[in-house]
Amino acid sequence: MKKIFFIAFTVLFIFSCGKDNGNTMFVKGNIKGLKKGTIYLQKQIDSLVVSIDSVKVNGSQEFLLSDEVLSPEMYFLTLGNSNKKIPFFGEKDSISITSRLDKFVLKAKISGSKNQELLDEYYKIKGKFNNQNLDLIKKDFEAKKSGIQDSILLVEKQLKSLVRRKYLYSTNFAINNSNYEVAPYIALTELNNATIKLLDTINKSLSIDVKESKYGKQLDEFILKIKENEE
Repeated sequence: MKKIFFIAFTVLFIFSCGKDNGNTMFVKGNIKGLKKGTIYLQKQIDSLVVSIDSVKVNGSQEFLLSDEVLSPEMYFLTLGNSNKKIPFFGEKDSISITSRLDKFVLKAKISGSKNQELLDEYYKIKGKFNNQNLDLIKKDFEAKKSGIQDSILLVEKQLKSLVRRKYLYSTNFAINNSNYEVAPYIALTELNNATIKLLDTINKSLSIDVKESKYGKQLDEFILKIKENEE
């Protein structure tokens, strides 16, 4: 049975490749423990998350989904009608996603996307900032509970310093990866409350191709609206 599915899977992949116009993204994967169900490929269009493609799994854990990608953007691999969604940066060519049914999101492994690779690197450092923030919030609570003003002011100063360091790290990361769409994506999702100076610095560093991408155009529009509101 597995051999029959593998042949069918291969034929479907070859047939899909034959229709490829150069911008096709193929999402291939395996969900360990999934014997029956539907897997959806989704992305956000305007304010809605919509299904682009889907596949019914029945007896095999492997799947193949596809979409035409004009410029790299965020997608979601969604399990049935649940809220279990694996976010990933989609781009043309082949993306591989493997996971487990019991820990669908936590055990997800994604490969084939340079933007996703960079985003994972960014989130790893961001996680350290988040841990430091939680520690400082705890210290802030204890300082206010003690009523010692010097301790309260010190923790507040440390919290402000952490926010500045996080913003500077995000800005530098985006600038250092300005040839990839992950740069404007980070600016839009992580620096939407940053100063216009930081956002402008990132925007000016973007390559021509990235400026013309979905998130490149959105960042340009976002900055323009801020400037209009400041006038």
